[in-house]
Amino acid sequence: MSVSLTDEQNERGGDVTTTGWTAETAAGEYADVNGIELYYERRGTGSPIVLLHGGLGSGEMFGPILPALIERHEVILVDLQGHGRTADVDRPLDVRTMADDVAALIDHLGLDRPDAVGYSLGGGVAWQLGFRHPEKIGRMVTASANIRRSAIYPDMLAQQGQVSAAAAEFMKDTPMYELYQRVAPRPEDFPRLLDKIGAAMAVDFDFTEEVRSIKVPTLVVAADCDMAPPSHYVEVFGLLGGGERDGGWMGEGRPGGGHRLAILPGLTHYNVFSSPLFAAVTLDFLS
Repeated sequence: MSVSLTDEQNERGGDVTTTGWTAETAAGEYADVNGIELYYERRGTGSPIVLLHGGLGSGEMFGPILPALIERHEVILVDLQGHGRTADVDRPLDVRTMADDVAALIDHLGLDRPDAVGYSLGGGVAWQLGFRHPEKIGRMVTASANIRRSAIYPDMLAQQGQVSAAAAEFMKDTPMYELYQRVAPRPEDFPRLLDKIGAAMAVDFDFTEEVRSIKVPTLVVAADCDMAPPSHYVEVFGLLGGGERDGGWMGEGRPGGGHRLAILPGLTHYNVFSSPLFAAVTLDFLS
């Protein structure tokens, strides 16, 4: 999970863009799964993708790239616990529990091994789907999702430490706040969401061994100026067997599990999710 309260994010919209859909055009449903009323929307036709948003966002944040995705796939956009149109429940925010929610949604919808694509918080949830429910998904894309808390730049960790209900007043002019007020079932819960996200980001984590043993073909994506250095994502690719030898003329030296790495140029943590480059590498991998 990656959320911080920087001046740059407040000016540029942080993890969220509200360009695209509005509350009037959204046409989703709720699934009663795993103890939560999970909101989702289905768009397009073709092999299914479960698309998972970043912290303080919702499925709407993928509006700029959605047209490219639905040209070739059915996209299931999920609003994760306490985000967007999914009301919070009485449990901590935890990527493992949220992955269980998504796995239960896959069963609820009768999907046959859809691909999972997640960014930031959603990328962490995608990783957990691969760890905990590998039999339920086909391929996986994790964008800007760190596997160790210590990989995040120290100044960003310090800023994440400021995320709490006390910051709600300072966020009232941000797209994250506007989105929540517009679509959340209980708009007054925004400070509660900040408290829960702050608590979640304070917990140390290291999923090195889980990544090393993953069986789901995975594309690791990051911006070249992300919340962790590019070397972290290269390390993750190495845990998947990448970068150990020359790839070979016929690709015979590539990782055996079908894994790939994409470091996208000219992007940051705060705009990679809406970039045509992200859509392009995702579609290429899923094809």
